[in-house]
Amino acid sequence: MAKVAANLSMLFNEVPFLDRFEAAAKAGFKAVEFLFPYDNTVEEIGERLQKNNLKLVLHNLPSGNWAAGDRGIASHPDRVGEFQDGVGKAIQYAKALGVPQVNALSGPTLPGLSEDKQRATFVANLKFAAAALKAEGIRLVTEPVNTIDMKNAYLNRTQQAVDIIKEVGSDNLFIQYDIYHMQRMEGELANTIKANLPLIKHMQLADLPNRHEPGTGEINYHFLFKFLDEIGYDGYIGCEYRPATTTVEGLKWLKEYDVE
Repeated sequence: MAKVAANLSMLFNEVPFLDRFEAAAKAGFKAVEFLFPYDNTVEEIGERLQKNNLKLVLHNLPSGNWAAGDRGIASHPDRVGEFQDGVGKAIQYAKALGVPQVNALSGPTLPGLSEDKQRATFVANLKFAAAALKAEGIRLVTEPVNTIDMKNAYLNRTQQAVDIIKEVGSDNLFIQYDIYHMQRMEGELANTIKANLPLIKHMQLADLPNRHEPGTGEINYHFLFKFLDEIGYDGYIGCEYRPATTTVEGLKWLKEYDVE
């Protein structure tokens, strides 16, 4: 049975961030994820996790100034030092909060920069992060995202991620497969997931076209959840969607699908 985690960056946003942990637990979630922990202390987040008996299964590496439009810096040659400092900060939080894995966003394709230079930067940064995280028992994942929601995203297709992972050559680098993003970019969800299952350690979901909860759009989640069970995917699936109405109203889908 598929294991789902509430993405607190998008769900329960009717309440302040630290109150979303309680809201998720009351809604029946046993696990949560979110973009970034860094605006709060380890103690603040840890207390909410413990109080609500929740497991934190994923957060991202620092990804630049999110509020100003940054969506990752891992492939930016002028921000290598910032990226490396961010790895250290992510390790601090992940170790304290028991997080098994963190995600590195590539950032955009940079105008005026050669593909070779940008790819080399991304590969080198992933090598650095994968090694540093491995030393602390934390897994690194990287996420292809669509180029519509995240303009000009550098890492945007599954095969591109597979090729880059091979080039990095680390046994501590994997894929975060976002069903919504990859349906927008390439489709062929089931066969792509099955072909790359050994590399996929975390997944996320939303439906298309409006990035709402499962059952509101074109993706056959009844089939997909059953398929994931059949092929043996045993990781979490983060619910990273915008509720069509309220979060609680939008959670009715959980009872209609084979998830826990």
